[in-house]
Amino acid sequence: MTALERLQAELGTHVSVDPRRLAAVRGDKSGWVAPGMPLAVVYAASVDQVQATLRIATEFRVPVITRGAGTGLAGGACGTDGAIVLSVERMNRILEIRPEDELAVVEPGVLNGDLNTALSAHGLWFAPDPASRAISSVGGNIATNAGGLLCAKYGVTREAVLALTVVLADGSLLETGHRTVKGVTGYDLTALLTGSEGTLGVIVEATVRARAITLGETVTIGATFPDVAQAAAASGLVTAARLRPAVMELIDPVAVALIAAYLGPNLFEGVPTRGAFLLVQTDGPASQAEADQAVAVLRAAGGEVRVSTDAESADRLLAVRRAAHPALAAYGEVLIEDVCVPRSRLAEMFARIAEISARTGLPIPTVAHAGDGNLHPNFLIPFDPARGGAEPVVPEAVWLAADELFRAALELGGTLTGEHGVGVLKRRWLAEELGDTGFALQRRIKAAFDPLGILNPGTMFEA
Repeated sequence: MTALERLQAELGTHVSVDPRRLAAVRGDKSGWVAPGMPLAVVYAASVDQVQATLRIATEFRVPVITRGAGTGLAGGACGTDGAIVLSVERMNRILEIRPEDELAVVEPGVLNGDLNTALSAHGLWFAPDPASRAISSVGGNIATNAGGLLCAKYGVTREAVLALTVVLADGSLLETGHRTVKGVTGYDLTALLTGSEGTLGVIVEATVRARAITLGETVTIGATFPDVAQAAAASGLVTAARLRPAVMELIDPVAVALIAAYLGPNLFEGVPTRGAFLLVQTDGPASQAEADQAVAVLRAAGGEVRVSTDAESADRLLAVRRAAHPALAAYGEVLIEDVCVPRSRLAEMFARIAEISARTGLPIPTVAHAGDGNLHPNFLIPFDPARGGAEPVVPEAVWLAADELFRAALELGGTLTGEHGVGVLKRRWLAEELGDTGFALQRRIKAAFDPLGILNPGTMFEA
């Protein structure tokens, strides 16, 4: 009996070999598409089915690619040739909400937005806030230690994960973490598994921290600057003033121009058409006082400032940031990169991006979570009508420019990825950041969890 026959015998209709479904799980939102064709897709609906899949995969030495919502941006959940794609999208139940303990227990396929809707009835919310929260899953957020617009104030996903239930490569079940506020027993396997990108185990349940909904009004500030260096310096001055906005987003002039062209006749009054744009949002009981201080800082730094406290005008300001990705996607295939530098080096990183763009002739529209130094430089690959429906190809010139960009971030004391993960697209640079000792140790950790190397082979490390 083959691996596929065993899967079909034990899991029945949860196994699909439909060519359309196999093709659909070969890519993610990064635009990368894995070569070849997966063996099958298993749509697991229970922990038992995940365990059965991994037991069969171990017995037949078949690679397993774990997949959630498929919204990743690093190519880490794409079905490779001959692999079993283990989809947990049907494991989408909120199992428990404990308002008195400020926590929730969820399956991995629960969408961020749905969890927040359920928590809001109890006066709570789940702080990790990827811009894709309406379509991204909690399990995927944990697997990549995802970030987002609110991380500078409320932390990345790791800060919100209390405990995990994980199926290991041989099908055995591992429980980590705790429900208590404090807990320091043994090694912190919960933190290790958060951000492990499916290479150590399959998350089947998560206990996550919920926060009380922030009281007070939200104040939104939009500031336009002549150039991105001035805007980046202004964001640093906001931080230096010991202000901690909930949101501080920076859009460079290249991206601003593309967004303005994309919005066209729908462009709202007050939304910039040129220059760099800095979006700041304060929340909480002291939001107005913090906003007043931020406005003073931004104006002193040379910004043209617009303030809003009503939802309608705030939405007009937020429309710029929300429109960033669809605007870029309207002009070509988008390779969204993700580097992070110390906040004090943000302006330098923007300068390095501009220099690389000018020298290579490649436009690199960039948006940044300025509050935590996380930049998203984007490469636009023009649509090629001759390619038809074929998979997009990233030109070598783009990879060479990206290589320079990554090395610049490392030189400035930064990191290759602030929130998207290493996946497939950044594995060639991983050893350079970790160093020889750190890289070798991480390979040994991978081998301890997955001795046969069947879990997401090719993600983070070469297969």
